Amino acid sequence: MGLWNLYFIAKLYLYSLGKLTADWLLNILFAIALLLPVKRRWLRITRNVLTVIAGIALVYHESDMPPIGRAISQLPVLLTFTPEYMLELIGRVVSLSMAISAALALLLYFVINRWIRVTTFVLIALVAVPLWQGAGTLIANATSALAQNGNDGDNANSDEPRNDQVGSYDQQLAAFRSNEEGRHVNFTPLTTDANAQFDIIVVHICSLSWDDMDVAKMRTNPLFSRFDYVFTNFSSGASYSGPAAIRVLRATCGQEAHKALYDPAPPECHLFAQLAQAGYKPNALLNHNGRFDDFRGTVIKEIGVPGVTIAPNDGLPVAMKEFDGSPLTGDYDVLARWYKQRIAAGDGPVALYYNTVTMHDGNRMPGADAKLTSLQSYPIRLKSLLGDVDKLIDLVAQSGRKAVIVFVPEHGAALRGEDNQIAGMREIPTPNIVHVPVGVKVVGLPEGTEHAGGPVTIDTPTSFLALAQLLSNLVASSPFLPGAQPLAQYATNLPQTRMVGENEGTVMMTTPTGYVIHTPDGVWVEGGK
Repeated sequence: MGLWNLYFIAKLYLYSLGKLTADWLLNILFAIALLLPVKRRWLRITRNVLTVIAGIALVYHESDMPPIGRAISQLPVLLTFTPEYMLELIGRVVSLSMAISAALALLLYFVINRWIRVTTFVLIALVAVPLWQGAGTLIANATSALAQNGNDGDNANSDEPRNDQVGSYDQQLAAFRSNEEGRHVNFTPLTTDANAQFDIIVVHICSLSWDDMDVAKMRTNPLFSRFDYVFTNFSSGASYSGPAAIRVLRATCGQEAHKALYDPAPPECHLFAQLAQAGYKPNALLNHNGRFDDFRGTVIKEIGVPGVTIAPNDGLPVAMKEFDGSPLTGDYDVLARWYKQRIAAGDGPVALYYNTVTMHDGNRMPGADAKLTSLQSYPIRLKSLLGDVDKLIDLVAQSGRKAVIVFVPEHGAALRGEDNQIAGMREIPTPNIVHVPVGVKVVGLPEGTEHAGGPVTIDTPTSFLALAQLLSNLVASSPFLPGAQPLAQYATNLPQTRMVGENEGTVMMTTPTGYVIHTPDGVWVEGGK
């Protein structure tokens, strides 16, 4: 088989590391096709071309890469990336050590192949490894069955389920869908007392999870101690920006299936439409141009209120370059200009949706930091973003006005990477990606009435419905009214939501011991812990 031996040896090695799920039957048939003698030159050329294509397709099929249809659909997106970002992504997949190892393996193969028929050993391995794997599986299943029978006897008189998530994973997901369909949050009109009215500022952040906070060593950033509420077990439900924006803008209804996000939603599901009915004037703002994947159009549509526009950031300094080379404005610069204009206008209460992509993978910083990759610059950018939100809180406080500021990420950046996807890849919405830090700050409370002993911590499994309910509680009974209840009371009995992350064709669902993934092939596989 010549150099094709290296192809199979590499696959056997990757399989041993758990990096590849080998389809042994297809590999054996492929090897046999390579061994068949072909005399005519044009047939040999044709076979060589076809086998290269088949070999690439087979290894792609066996890898954890996204379905080929999804990959093809993303090609126009890849073409928008800057050359620097493309090189960075290639570097995450192919390291220098991998290239050196491949060169050494090639050299070793040519030396050994002169004395040993490598093809024979490769064919033996292609047959022996699956036989060994099958025997191991049979033994494990038999052992498990014996242990299960013993446990069944011990628990024969027990009617208690092992946990509250019972039934097959398909049944659990169906029950989750059914439950979410009937849930919604309503808003009542804001108080007519102008002194107790307040603005709502939703800061929606691309690419930030608790796991990213840990990687960047920012979990103890002082900003989080300033929040009045911190959700420590919050699920964003999505790992890409478009679906994430739809989910937060439809926060007043239960979690929809990914496909349903692109269907029209009832008016009561649009958070800002409900806020408008409660007495707020909706605004929208971005620190980017919003052209990528028509994000701007998604926001204008899903905000649910006709006439809302997004002002450009003309005249503001460029803070960095996006992954596609577009200019990116500093968060505080954008928010401060908007807020000063809002103060000058002097209108009634305003509800702002603000989206920032400061933390997006592939962004490039200016000056001395321009040589850093986006992974290297992430802690610097995160410190700047958290500092800008901190300054926004101070700006509102100094204005003498009142506001509720919501800090809520879209999804994580996948800084750490995982066994089944490289750093920055978010095709599989694992808990490291959808488990995001959410904070809420009530600005303008009288001195002495602010929270003592740190923020109110909401550690139950929650998602956007709980955030909407908290906002609804604050609007229904303003915390700025004389004799208002303690802040902790507003967060009692918030609706809980199991952590279920979704993308096109992929669903992740947490379990008592970790999580499971429903793959595009329609099967459930165990994830990590």
